[in-house]
Amino acid sequence: MDENRTDENRTDENRTDENRTDENRTDENRTAEGQGGGPEAGGCRGAEPAEQTRRSDAETVAQPAGAPATGRPARPAGRRSLRRRVLRFTTAVLALLLLPLLTAETALRLNYTGDPAPGTRTRHQDALWLGHAWVDGRKTGQDVKALARRLRDTGIRDLYVHSGPLEHDGTLPASDYPKARWLIAAVHRELPDVRVQAWLGDKLASEGPDGLRLDRPATRTAVLASTRAILAAGFQGAHFDLEPLHSGDRDYLRLLDDLRELTHARGAVLSVAAHQIDPLPAFHSFWGTTTGHPKWWSQAYFGQVARRVDQIAVMSYDTMQPLQSLYGGYVAQQTSLALEVTPAGTDLLMGLPFYHENRFGHWAHAETVPAAVRGVRLGLTRTDADRARFGVALYVDFAATEADWRAYREDWVG
Repeated sequence: MDENRTDENRTDENRTDENRTDENRTDENRTAEGQGGGPEAGGCRGAEPAEQTRRSDAETVAQPAGAPATGRPARPAGRRSLRRRVLRFTTAVLALLLLPLLTAETALRLNYTGDPAPGTRTRHQDALWLGHAWVDGRKTGQDVKALARRLRDTGIRDLYVHSGPLEHDGTLPASDYPKARWLIAAVHRELPDVRVQAWLGDKLASEGPDGLRLDRPATRTAVLASTRAILAAGFQGAHFDLEPLHSGDRDYLRLLDDLRELTHARGAVLSVAAHQIDPLPAFHSFWGTTTGHPKWWSQAYFGQVARRVDQIAVMSYDTMQPLQSLYGGYVAQQTSLALEVTPAGTDLLMGLPFYHENRFGHWAHAETVPAAVRGVRLGLTRTDADRARFGVALYVDFAATEADWRAYREDWVG
């Protein structure tokens, strides 16, 4: 955030005309006394004939009263006026830009105040994102047992296991998930009530020439074929994370309509990872215009997506918030916005940051599990405290610390 700077290096042009002496008198206005003596540009009058020492107005240097002559020419009054106008304009622009931001941040801080309602804890609808190592052969039976010990007596019901990514044409080679059947069987032995879903994603060609193109019917058809394959491998659902996905994308909605028909015909779950909702009205349009990356979805579009799926998980991290209180207030706001438009028959999950990075958009000291959980509980309290189909989703297993798991257990599981 830019800071206002004070103009400490004022030059002589900022002094008022009242502080200047009139030393630029013309020959016609000079008196005989003025021709005979007195200081002029550091010399003495009268030492030489007046006609040899007089200067034109353009060569005469104006000096403040009582100040020694410097020999520098005075700056035109028009330039001083222009500088003042530019300064006023810059100050006004900064105020217009900063005032809404400060107002929004203040609102987020206030959103973090208050006490969550009793009972706003896990409804045993939670989920965990798992890395690709679980299906490519790097994990063993001992790892599954350790995972089971970690998840027992928590609210975890769904595992999103990374099984892609999809190719840019929508296809998915079976070689990407060679140990899927083994993992699913092992998890069901240890945790019979937990569902295992295939986490599929890809970069979309929405902001560049490379990536998956949802506007191509052949690509959407290939995604459907890939989904049939992962369900045939034993996965109980398909979880899609396609980014960057712009608000209002109709091709994505068409794909979801087809996927829902496919998954329901096979008794499987259709789940998606969702972008955050506009924190201010039409903010995605403003951000997209200024940065080329409209990060947010409109609340209406979020609702359109939520009505087409069984589960929707908000990626409520990477929020650019610098403090825990502001991040928690932001999550509380996102929770309320999502609850308002998610149908009662759709599972709504809010993402928790089980990773630690410091970069633009994400500060590990601010985006913490305790702040996120408190924000979730406050949003739930204010909007729909008794909602049954609600949970949190933990991102991601391979970056989580013991402190993250402890905060989840103590603050959410309870």
